[in-house]
Amino acid sequence: MTTEILDAVLPGAIAAAPFDPRVEGQRLMKDWYTGLTMARERGQHVANVFVMGNAIEILRTFDFQFVFPEINSLQTGVRKASEEYIRLSEDYGMSPDVCSYVKADVGLILKEQQHPAGLIPKADIAIASNMCSTFIKWAEIWERLLKTPTFVLDLPGQRGANWQARPGDAQHAADSRWVEAQFRDLIQKCEKITGKRFNMDRLAEVEERVNKMIFHWNNVMALNRVCPAPFNAMLDGLTYIGIMNVYRGTSEGVEYMRKLEEQLRAKVARGEGRVVEERFRLLFSGTPCYVSMRRLVELFETWGGVFAYSDYLTFASGGMDAGELVYDTSRPLESLAEITALAAQRGLSNQFFAHERLAQQIRDYDVDGIVFHGVKSCRFVSSGMADTRDYLNKRLKVPSLYIESDLIDPRYWSDAQIKNRVDAFFETLHQRGGAAPLAAKTVAAAAGSPA
Repeated sequence: MTTEILDAVLPGAIAAAPFDPRVEGQRLMKDWYTGLTMARERGQHVANVFVMGNAIEILRTFDFQFVFPEINSLQTGVRKASEEYIRLSEDYGMSPDVCSYVKADVGLILKEQQHPAGLIPKADIAIASNMCSTFIKWAEIWERLLKTPTFVLDLPGQRGANWQARPGDAQHAADSRWVEAQFRDLIQKCEKITGKRFNMDRLAEVEERVNKMIFHWNNVMALNRVCPAPFNAMLDGLTYIGIMNVYRGTSEGVEYMRKLEEQLRAKVARGEGRVVEERFRLLFSGTPCYVSMRRLVELFETWGGVFAYSDYLTFASGGMDAGELVYDTSRPLESLAEITALAAQRGLSNQFFAHERLAQQIRDYDVDGIVFHGVKSCRFVSSGMADTRDYLNKRLKVPSLYIESDLIDPRYWSDAQIKNRVDAFFETLHQRGGAAPLAAKTVAAAAGSPA
């Protein structure tokens, strides 16, 4: 049937389908896994990288295909296969207290790299950093079991409460020089592995695309400051951050984020929220429970609660969630070092000085309550939550809920127990009253401005 006849029979049938962030995100992730499966066949070099502190901009100039071990692990949870991988690693000798991401990855190694999404190729190099204390030990496992060469980045974090290095001051200049020297060492290693010379112009091109993605990403997050919030930070946001990481610095990533912002602006203009009747605006602090994330969100949304923001979207983006973190593409390597130093400081502060950032986010997103998710196998994120919760309760009088499960280990999810705690939390919020709807002009202004 010709397109003319088809269009006559079904007007608009051949028009492009409306952009669906979830469907398009799933397609892009599937394409990424297909690329991994075919990497060796295509003669591509492969790098293991984490979502924080990864120097992806440099690696892209050498055409590396990327393996994100955390994403591989969380995908076993999403696909309800994580327990098999975790038990394999525990039978191998790993403690139940070890990060479940790591255990799932060791299980992947023991299964000869066979992942539910396809065969994961062994890496030619692994990039680790101090952005998470587990990263360095994790990389040592690859060195020991897979003989993977590893490069560890030492990135500067926040030194104390209410402290930060700012562009132009002596401390930031010293931090940037320290990072740049490490990048130059990494470049030499990449040249030796790939047989290619480093191309500064290509680095500038990658950085320009990252700048565009960050611009749209910050606009997307700002749109959730309105009521009703157009997306749920701990469900929809996980899809968005996945694309931000896997497709960082690519034209596909730029286009996805551009369309996402456009679609969410349209929702805001229509007054359309994630939940039909938004009553409570919430902030989620901590890492997700991927094996039961939809169920967790459902428990909150049935009460009219929406996660307007999550600090996970900060440290899972490596700290690149601030509009001022823009690369100067006229001096790409120096700028990469400068922005990496600032982003590392921002990302690490969400773990060591969480109370400062959360206090600001509570105000920015007009939050009624905060939910802390303690993760059984991630004490790096969870250990300071009690102090942070106490600080926010006393200083800002914000009601809070603490629940505990795990990243991807289904054995630590107790549906009845968590539901009881969530219901009790909302009864408290109900007595206080939810967030008042914002004025229509505020919503319209957010929809029409780049925020």
